[in-house]
Amino acid sequence: MDYQKEIVTEYDREVARTRKMLEAIPADADLNFKPHEKSMSLGRMAGHLTDMTGMWALGTLTADKLEFAADHKWDVFNPASKAELLAKFDSELPKVRAALASLTPEKWDQKWQFVFAGKTWIDQPRHQVFRESVISHLIHHRGQLSLYLRLTGAKIPGMYGPSADEM
Repeated sequence: MDYQKEIVTEYDREVARTRKMLEAIPADADLNFKPHEKSMSLGRMAGHLTDMTGMWALGTLTADKLEFAADHKWDVFNPASKAELLAKFDSELPKVRAALASLTPEKWDQKWQFVFAGKTWIDQPRHQVFRESVISHLIHHRGQLSLYLRLTGAKIPGMYGPSADEM
């Protein structure tokens, strides 16, 4: 099996599905909507998906370690509009695809770490980090976004076949 080919294909499939979900956000959606007080806002959730496919994916591919101090202030992406969200989403994909294409089998097998406040949260081979902390994480939050859309009355696009709104 060509692991490189398989993971690039899986990333491309899930990115396309994610863009489809982001496109389903109505242009006039209230990006401040939260289904619960502990939840991210709709805009923040959509921005988080953009971070997963873009800068987080790129960081796992191009750095061997991400380390932040306890007082690190996260630079979260809170889009002001759907247009801004899609523009950022689309602008970061070529960089990630280029990084994916350049990875060698040895780099996939190297350890990758995420350290926050002196504590190591992730210490795994890069291929495992990319699959779990990028692709699976992306799918998880995309599912959450679909609930946000449902609660605001938007139609949900199918991801792995038609949705109830497409039947």
